Amino acid sequence: MFAWTRIFVPAALAVGIVAAAAPASAGVGDLLVAPTRIILDGRRGTEIVLNNVGDQPATYRISVEFRRMAPDGTLVEVTDPTLREKAAADMIIYAPHRVTLAPHQPQSIRIAARPPAGLPDGEYRVHMLFRAIPPATPVAPANGEPVKGLHLQLIPIYGVTIPVIVRLGNLQATAGISNVEVEKKDGKPEIGLDLSRAGSRSTFGEVLVLKPGVKDPIAVEKAVAVYTELGTRHVSIPVDENYKGALNGPVTVQYLETFDDGNQKIAETQAVLR
Repeated sequence: MFAWTRIFVPAALAVGIVAAAAPASAGVGDLLVAPTRIILDGRRGTEIVLNNVGDQPATYRISVEFRRMAPDGTLVEVTDPTLREKAAADMIIYAPHRVTLAPHQPQSIRIAARPPAGLPDGEYRVHMLFRAIPPATPVAPANGEPVKGLHLQLIPIYGVTIPVIVRLGNLQATAGISNVEVEKKDGKPEIGLDLSRAGSRSTFGEVLVLKPGVKDPIAVEKAVAVYTELGTRHVSIPVDENYKGALNGPVTVQYLETFDDGNQKIAETQAVLR
């Protein structure tokens, strides 16, 4: 079963359209994407399912782009891909590259990896981008006068990226947790920590902060990845709003790597919050 994730994310910058009749509508519909992370082994392919849950037809362009993880966990767009990143893009094949979905209509995107002979074992990663294409509609002038000349109108472009990871060979990874402390963001408490990673592949899972005598974790962060370009990344986890106790004192922090058939603890540490 896929875990559906609803996506409706504006790009960092609006796109300017220069034309005699610029698009007037920024509403391009809601997109559901599942799964939100793909792992391929170079032998079998898989599917990504898109579903338009908006009330209007929507068109999406599908492409591959490069992103690297910064030490704070954000993904930064890459304009100068390495040979390894280019090799990842070259081996990914998918179809179709563009889809138009009626309201509440799903469609599958087939994706596979075809690594060339002699490619060294290791983990290769690209990010697949699903970008909405705004419908072109004429500009309707408020005063009823004909539109003359060129007109500039800014509209947001909506899209989402998901990682596509190809693993070749028997790859291993280890992880560690350090520097656990209380932080604050917008006046609310968070648990800050550093996750370290070593080995030939990335890690992915959830981080739990447990307190003695408290049944449920006081803080949980899911979908925490440490990609191969990093040895350490910082993670800040909001404290559960339902937890009303004191934060200071001993805690146990766990990093559980999640798989399709369950999870496995790959790192744990004891700390004292002050």
